[in-house]
Amino acid sequence: MAAQALSEPLVTPDGRYIIVRGRLWRRANPALAEAERQAHVDALMAARRAVRTALQTGDAAALKAARAQVDAAKRALGERGPLWWTDGAPDENRRLARNSSYAGWFATLDADAARPTGCDTEGPPVQP
Repeated sequence: MAAQALSEPLVTPDGRYIIVRGRLWRRANPALAEAERQAHVDALMAARRAVRTALQTGDAAALKAARAQVDAAKRALGERGPLWWTDGAPDENRRLARNSSYAGWFATLDADAARPTGCDTEGPPVQP
């Protein structure tokens, strides 16, 4: 059985965050050149694989190093660290959309539009 593709995540009107299960997650800096962005994504995926390997082997030193690589890649992408926008708006990363400055906009969305296809309201994607 082939894996079902999920729809693209919901994006805030200003493009700063995606919304996953009602929570804001900072997006990558759109000012990054595509080649640079892809290099950072590739580094992030390699670091995540290194985390998995370190967890499987129980190597604490490798795990610490791999997690530092994940953090470095996320910072390079703009998903962590200094804000990539310059208008003075605060970082609302990881906040519930309904408890953020996006609450009014989020409340206007159809409940189904605010939830990715193939996901239930509380858990991970469900298979039909």
